[in-house]
Amino acid sequence: MAIETLALAEDAARKSLADVAYESIRDRLLMLDIKPGDLLNDDALSKSLGVGRTPVREALKRLELDRLVVTYPRRGTFATRVDVTDLSFISEIRAQLEPLAASRAARVASPAVRANLKDILAEVEAFDVSAASVVETLQLDSRVHHSIYAAAANPHLEDILIRYDNLATRIWCMVVDRLPDLSVHVHEHLNLLRAVIDGDEDSAADLARVHVSGFERAVREALFSA
Repeated sequence: MAIETLALAEDAARKSLADVAYESIRDRLLMLDIKPGDLLNDDALSKSLGVGRTPVREALKRLELDRLVVTYPRRGTFATRVDVTDLSFISEIRAQLEPLAASRAARVASPAVRANLKDILAEVEAFDVSAASVVETLQLDSRVHHSIYAAAANPHLEDILIRYDNLATRIWCMVVDRLPDLSVHVHEHLNLLRAVIDGDEDSAADLARVHVSGFERAVREALFSA
């Protein structure tokens, strides 16, 4: 029994390190610190993160499922590339699922969840885009979206949307310096959050749909104006 308990504890610790590695490498990929097409060396990542190679390899397997990296036999693991076709595919999926999550969240969110959304709403209201870094702006954007996904209380829907929001964030990072006014994008979250908090399913769905289409339009314009 003692040996089994020790094995379980070691497994839990290993999984925790794998989570740490996953989140760190994922964030580097999303913020383009690791650029599309870059080779990911598990030994170098292990040293930079201060974890063993096994947690890094597990993290890379998860990131491949997220379509953030791709592994080729005898060549290694690379950050996936991004092109305009990806934007179309990702937006097509988000245009269907983001309104579903928003309307469901408006319908089923508990009082405690709505209180949390109010806190996030206040954070968005107080957020100064002009003084914030790109990373801080993207983190706020993700926090809003992920909180709505969680409020929808459908773990399968939440998992899918987080993956596609991550891919959208990566595309956004590629053009963020060419977008004219990030404050408009950030403040679109206000009415969306209010609709969810107030339980207005139809408005929440409509606002989520407009937000996604606006994101695609802005990114596309930035890409073609380059």
